[in-house]
Amino acid sequence: MRGEPEDNEGMFSYLTPAQRVPLDHPLREIRKLLDAALRELSPVFQRLYSRIGRPSIPPERLIRASVLQMLYSIRSERQLMEQLNFNILYRWFVGLGMDDKVWDPTVYTKNRARLLRGEVDVRLFDAILAQAREKGLLSEEHFTVDGTLVEAWASQKSFQPKDRPMPPSDDPGNPSINFRGQKRTNETHESKTDPQARLFRKARGHEAKLCYMGHALMENRNGLAVAGMATIASGYAERNAAVELIAPMTGGSRVTLGADKAYDTSDFVDALREMQVTPHVAQNTTNRSSMIDGRTTRHAGYEVSQRKRKRVEEIFGWMKTVGILRKVKLRGRLLVDSLFRFGLTVYNLVRIRNLTAELTG
Repeated sequence: MRGEPEDNEGMFSYLTPAQRVPLDHPLREIRKLLDAALRELSPVFQRLYSRIGRPSIPPERLIRASVLQMLYSIRSERQLMEQLNFNILYRWFVGLGMDDKVWDPTVYTKNRARLLRGEVDVRLFDAILAQAREKGLLSEEHFTVDGTLVEAWASQKSFQPKDRPMPPSDDPGNPSINFRGQKRTNETHESKTDPQARLFRKARGHEAKLCYMGHALMENRNGLAVAGMATIASGYAERNAAVELIAPMTGGSRVTLGADKAYDTSDFVDALREMQVTPHVAQNTTNRSSMIDGRTTRHAGYEVSQRKRKRVEEIFGWMKTVGILRKVKLRGRLLVDSLFRFGLTVYNLVRIRNLTAELTG
């Protein structure tokens, strides 16, 4: 018998949002991990807010909404608020009831800025990492480091000479600019919309873009990010950041650090050896001699590090395809650094959930 195609306009439901989410849904385990970290951060949130005045958006809901935005590749805060208005799964994850009003996008972004000033991204990253350490998922001896370009929220047309203002245009919103015959470098030019972005290219033959550089330190056991940062893009940024990221991991004991050929330089290898870090760097023998010799390559651990180090590309790949970090929508190194570290945190949440499921399944 054919059912009647009448719309059901019922006003009441006897099921809560939590009851509608399947018990085996991946977001359930991710929310457990996230909620445990947020409980540890409660004293930090208390110090960031005044004891008087109008109640703000709860910081726990702000962070859950930001995690949701990266998990589901929601491209803007306005679209996130639109999705929260009708998506029951999203409402449950953030902590909104069926009748709770969704926030205005501008109010949401302004409240989130308070968390950035409080370095909550660093504390949240450490809290999630501590849970992975308790579960025995981290290696304390073997690491890999790598860097990637993060495209800035600035156009090529904004890259103008430093010593003179932008010329008048017939269309201020999309000016017509002719770059033919100009030699544009970071020494003579800067972006008028994001002055800290740098014109940089990934390799010879690639196009130059205005970008920052993101760096991740990965442990080799399960491919979790244990440290990360974003810096001004330059030819030395990758090696300088690698030394800064690996330094807290030494702890007086010898560790290994894998990396690609770009790190095979005398200053970097010498700096690692002074820190009691064994440089498992890929040998660069193109028209030159490598700083990595038989003292390192003869050990079986070197070959293991060379296989493991390629997994760091999975982190960058996830962040740029799913985590909407291919081109950041924030300006300034500090904000980009915070967003990049938050992306590593969300990646770790997904990775820990998957590893836990494999162990229990």
